[in-house]
Amino acid sequence: MRLRLTVPVELFAIGLAFLLGMLVLFLTGYPPFSALWALFRGAFGTRNAIGQTLTQATPILFTSLAFLLAFRSGIFNIGIEGQFLIGAFTAALFGISFRGLPFPLHAVLALFSGGLGGAVYALFPALLKVYLGAHEVITTMMLSYVALYLTSYFVNYPLKAPGWVAQTEPVAPSARLPRILPPTQLSLAFPIALGLAFLVLWFLERTVPGFSIRAVGANPEASENRGISVRRYQILAFVLSGFIAGVGGGGEILGVHGRFVDGFSPGYGWDGIAVSLVGRLHPLGCIFASLLFGMLRAGGMTMTRVTKVPLDLSLIIQALVILLVAAPVLIEQLLARRRKPRRSEV
Repeated sequence: MRLRLTVPVELFAIGLAFLLGMLVLFLTGYPPFSALWALFRGAFGTRNAIGQTLTQATPILFTSLAFLLAFRSGIFNIGIEGQFLIGAFTAALFGISFRGLPFPLHAVLALFSGGLGGAVYALFPALLKVYLGAHEVITTMMLSYVALYLTSYFVNYPLKAPGWVAQTEPVAPSARLPRILPPTQLSLAFPIALGLAFLVLWFLERTVPGFSIRAVGANPEASENRGISVRRYQILAFVLSGFIAGVGGGGEILGVHGRFVDGFSPGYGWDGIAVSLVGRLHPLGCIFASLLFGMLRAGGMTMTRVTKVPLDLSLIIQALVILLVAAPVLIEQLLARRRKPRRSEV
């Protein structure tokens, strides 16, 4: 029942993924060592590179923690992207609307409103799951597209700021999260995400609701027989998952963009699912896995600029990492769910 993180296995799989990526570079006619050096230099070689890597890792860390928390209760919440977008949109609206509030109160409330928006948006599939039996994979996926097109409508029509770009008015300066590594875009959202990772670990390991969530995920029948309400704790995990995703969306708007921009997310919610699995569904593993993906995103741009290697090849390395690390974890977890452990195991 306790959370476990097997570091050597993950490091071996990641190293193997990079070796296979170098083989792909060699077979496609690109210098593998030069490309790999450019990737690492673009991710960690300068102050700006480090800031860019951490900026790219921040929203993925939020979404990976959101997926992890729901998964621990037996919920496959793949609608993180929709909850992330609703949280971002809600935080932007709060940052635009309440301009008389001082900093940091305005920023805190705007960030909290983003989390609240994500939590409310996650509540709908949670209720459909526990009371009507609707499968959360279907409902959360559908609601993600609803969130995508709903927010796109608002920033293209009623809330569109003047100009060609589909975006809202900028949030008030009092709602912005401070930058912590200028001139990069790295903001206070990154340490908030780190703090949330340790908070999720503490919650799952050291609190009664956290234990109940893990118990429900491990064996719902035995948990119900022991007096643990499966419905209550699955709803709780779902809502907390949406809250974390919403805070991540709010952090991206308040810390990086300063306004809601249509299409600002390249799929952070979907990446968070993969990163959570690469991190072995452990909060500390999510930290390192998100840094790895942030490195690949930030370094991949430098690799493309310096060596002319297509950016798609860095995405191939990401895919190899997911296949070698995440896929076996997911299969193992799903097979474990199909077994019926004895009641004494919970």
